[in-house]
Amino acid sequence: MTATRRAADTLVILFALLVSWELLHKIAGETALPAPLPTLVYLMHNVTTPRFLANLTTTGLELGYALILSYGIGLAIGVWMGAHRLSGAVGEPILVSLYSLPKITLYPVVLLMFGLGISGKVAFGALHGILPVALLTIGAIRAIPPVYLRSARTMQLTPWQTITHVLLPAALPEIFTGLRIGFTVTLLGVLLGEMFASKEGLGSMIMNAMQLLQGQEMMMVAIVLFAFAAMANGLLLWIEHRLHRRV
Repeated sequence: MTATRRAADTLVILFALLVSWELLHKIAGETALPAPLPTLVYLMHNVTTPRFLANLTTTGLELGYALILSYGIGLAIGVWMGAHRLSGAVGEPILVSLYSLPKITLYPVVLLMFGLGISGKVAFGALHGILPVALLTIGAIRAIPPVYLRSARTMQLTPWQTITHVLLPAALPEIFTGLRIGFTVTLLGVLLGEMFASKEGLGSMIMNAMQLLQGQEMMMVAIVLFAFAAMANGLLLWIEHRLHRRV
């Protein structure tokens, strides 16, 4: 019953989006926003072309590398600052200040350090994801009941054993929230990097379509990105809910 209701809600939302899209098309005109049906037909004919698949593969690789860096570095910083009170007290305000800084202002620095290739876009995407993962991991580690740490000391666990057998399992539901948010902002960072300094990737396709007034291609890329982000976030949210139920 719940699955049926969710499917019905999804269909209602999609229908509402199509109606809103059609209304905006009537208001803005064909040049600014193409109609839904021709755009969907364009998508079906062009989404499997070698050009689109090559750009999709480029974005996928960049996102994968950026997520590895975001999750690895963010979790390491979060666990360290969450478990070590002094480091957290000193470092957390710095991380919060950096998180509030618009990352696009740092893009020239990233380009100078990593260049215009894939490394620059991966670094810029990871820059977006590291901070939310680290901050939410810090909060998750700090929320662990002190009795868990006392039990670890009583059993004479090593620091590594304490992290892997006590801290991470106890804080996993909240940590996964940070991973889900980190995925979203990392994807955003990768796309921004492609839009402003790249000739490959879906972000570059959007910028080229905007410059050439190719509304259908721009909307095609936007629809693919929306569908991918929605499915990925839906999967991560489902896993997150399962983890919270086990607690």
